[in-house]
Amino acid sequence: MCTSRLFTLVLVVQPPRVLLGMKKRGFGAGLWNGFGGKVQPGESIEEAARRELLEESGLTVDTLQKMGQITFEFVGNSELMEVHIFRADHFHGEPTESDEMRPQWFQLDEVPFNHMWADDIYWFPLLLQKKLFRGYFKFQGQDTILEHTLKEVEEV
Repeated sequence: MCTSRLFTLVLVVQPPRVLLGMKKRGFGAGLWNGFGGKVQPGESIEEAARRELLEESGLTVDTLQKMGQITFEFVGNSELMEVHIFRADHFHGEPTESDEMRPQWFQLDEVPFNHMWADDIYWFPLLLQKKLFRGYFKFQGQDTILEHTLKEVEEV
């Protein structure tokens, strides 16, 4: 029986650029990603997204747009990751390096997909086009997608 754990991911988008963070330690270290993490007991998914964005990048936002939800399964791990993905188009503060992440702006045509999670190239374009989505990705290790589904939806 699989259990699932809630996670958040926030992408700060200011066309023609997007803010990503180089994960410095822990799960996904060495990869560029959005900002996020585990939802803690007693906090809403959006509260967790705001907290993680502040902790990892030093930024605050007035509005988060929920864009997607992806369930990740990793072979050999009985816990599924249910990731709620948000987009922020406006923010307050300056991106600041934290113990966990080193923020850097990328032009939208130079997003470093070859140094990101393998699933990002599938759903990232939907987020940039402000299309809502739901998906499932099954990984072998951190590099190999064994199967996946991804679809646009009316609401998340």
